[in-house]
Amino acid sequence: MIVAHFTPAVRAAMAATKTIPIVMAPAGAPLQSGFIKSLSEPGGNVTGLSAMDAELGGKRIQLLRDLIPNLACVGVLATTPTTDPFSQPFVADIQAAATASNLRVSPVLIGGSSEFEEAFSIMAKDGAQAVIVQGFFGPYAKRLVQIANKHRIAYMSPDRSAVADGGLASISANFPLLYQYAAVYVDKILKGANPASLPVEQPSKFQVTVNSKTAQALGLSLSPIVLAQVDEVIE
Repeated sequence: MIVAHFTPAVRAAMAATKTIPIVMAPAGAPLQSGFIKSLSEPGGNVTGLSAMDAELGGKRIQLLRDLIPNLACVGVLATTPTTDPFSQPFVADIQAAATASNLRVSPVLIGGSSEFEEAFSIMAKDGAQAVIVQGFFGPYAKRLVQIANKHRIAYMSPDRSAVADGGLASISANFPLLYQYAAVYVDKILKGANPASLPVEQPSKFQVTVNSKTAQALGLSLSPIVLAQVDEVIE
């Protein structure tokens, strides 16, 4: 069995085998990425958990609108499709949500960390007041937050640790719980279950974290509407 963490690892595992069971622990957009035939009947050797990270565009846009009352333009920092194809559903969902809210979107697709400075310069020139960052760039969060704050662009991440490092907000599934629950799939498959018929599960609750110090530095206030949505306020 192979337990694969996040979309690139699942894709690599699928390229290596069509028979060994693969447990997503978790992966983003498994249906859109072609990993499974359906959530209820995966149909192949892949099953496990979806983090729904590409399906949260509406929630992320709404939270940013509540945090930034005059929000008009949202940046998106994502990978090129060749670097990680997950960027396509991730960006598309944000664009759809922003369009429905009459907001402009400034997506910048990059291949790696050497392009961070240029990416934020492009978004700043385009008038982006906030940026939603793909989880792929989580390991670079400290550096990215510094660049975002330098440009006074509110940083939104799927990673709580980025908020602890000075980002404005994060919204995501409870990843530690997903990691734990992946063991349930491992146990079932080791006991003989067929991954093709083990339904892929999605999170039902999402965690929202906001950094109040960063909000203050950006001239934003945490309204009762925002506080009603937040699970954790980092001081």
